Amino acid sequence: MRDIEQLFAANKAWSERIHSEDPGFFSGLVHQQSPEYLWIGCSDSRVPANQIVGLAPGEVFVHRNIANQVVHTDLNALSVIQYAVDVLHVKHILVVGHYGCGGVSAALNNNRVGLTDNWLRHVQDVRDRFQHALDEVDDPVLKLDRLCEFNVMQQVVNVSQTSVLREAWQRGQKVTVHGWCYALTDGIIRDLKVSTCCREQAIEVHRDAVDRLRRA
Repeated sequence: MRDIEQLFAANKAWSERIHSEDPGFFSGLVHQQSPEYLWIGCSDSRVPANQIVGLAPGEVFVHRNIANQVVHTDLNALSVIQYAVDVLHVKHILVVGHYGCGGVSAALNNNRVGLTDNWLRHVQDVRDRFQHALDEVDDPVLKLDRLCEFNVMQQVVNVSQTSVLREAWQRGQKVTVHGWCYALTDGIIRDLKVSTCCREQAIEVHRDAVDRLRRA
């Protein structure tokens, strides 16, 4: 259990450091949660939401799952989106994938990983939809990265098609959905240029982004 005890020790040291740097930090967290951002990202331990965008606890509402999926039958993801939009009134929804994603790689190469295969079927649907574009890429690393991008772009469309976003936009609420991809190699986020503030725009910018990637 020594490893677990180290976590408690690290937590205590962190708490003491934060107290010394900002005595009012924790009291502020207790009384209010008002993030402007919802982060929908991959569960990968190398992609910590707050840390890579330099934001403190309380500034990002976070949902993570394998390969950053937004599936219309996933009540977990839909509930997070609904709470973030309707209750917290976030202004931006960030769909963030990452290059070299293990889940996307398994989907691309039909690797069996167990129960997760059923979840990754959604990524394979994206793969099959853009198989013609992927076949144009010979380099296996670049092919994987391209599918990571296509997957993020599709999830932006999926978010935009949820009843939560459609109703929010219909009532005039200002919330924009973005698609980003994070590089583990240098820690830099790439904007995939699919930001949208309505369902129709999401489909249009998705089509344009796919064409742009194919020409790259």
